Amino acid sequence: MRLDKLLSHSGYGSRKEVKQLLKSGQVTVNDQIIHSGKAYVDPEKDLIMMNGEQVVYEEFVYYLLHKPAGVVSATEDLKDKTVLDLLDPRDQVKSPFPVGRLDKDTEGLLLITNDGKLAHQLLSPKNNIGKTYFAKIDQKVTEEDKIAFKHGVVLDDGYQTKPADLVILKSDDISEVEVTITEGKFHQVKRMFEALGKHVVYLKRIAMEQWKLDEALEQGEYRRLSEAEITYLKQLK
Repeated sequence: MRLDKLLSHSGYGSRKEVKQLLKSGQVTVNDQIIHSGKAYVDPEKDLIMMNGEQVVYEEFVYYLLHKPAGVVSATEDLKDKTVLDLLDPRDQVKSPFPVGRLDKDTEGLLLITNDGKLAHQLLSPKNNIGKTYFAKIDQKVTEEDKIAFKHGVVLDDGYQTKPADLVILKSDDISEVEVTITEGKFHQVKRMFEALGKHVVYLKRIAMEQWKLDEALEQGEYRRLSEAEITYLKQLK
């Protein structure tokens, strides 16, 4: 690929800014100073350095974000802050996007990547990727509700959901539960409870497949996935 494109996609600035870096002799390829952004390089074979530091090119990026309420799961929005606005500018250069959506008022785990094939695999209902939520409900949740979730709930539009796992943590005037679903219909968890005459007053995604929401991540913070996590992801493709 072209050297200027690789540097730009690695977070070293716009094509114009990269051109200035090259012009000033700050970039070497295999220990040779390169001034032209048109030079072609192979990031797998060539040693590319910027001011003496190796440039590591990544085709795909993978982040785990602790989404706060009030932020929308979109790449852009004219009115609200998006999850991409929470990323460092250098982590935005490869046009990442959220894998699926969390409602604006829902908190929790959200994967962000630019790997479209992987995102499709994670979101496809046929792959049974489990997504687990902690929820607070405005009244008592019962064993009958657990059975209803186990068999699939008929939503307001007539669609019957796939079986879901409902764990009752506390059954009271404000109940606390964990729900695991393997599909992602619009407002699905909320609509499943509404179909049973109950209302979700708080919702937080705490896990997706093997990933659990890191306790160390404050709302609005994120981290890169580890090499082991990325290897696992690639097995899903």
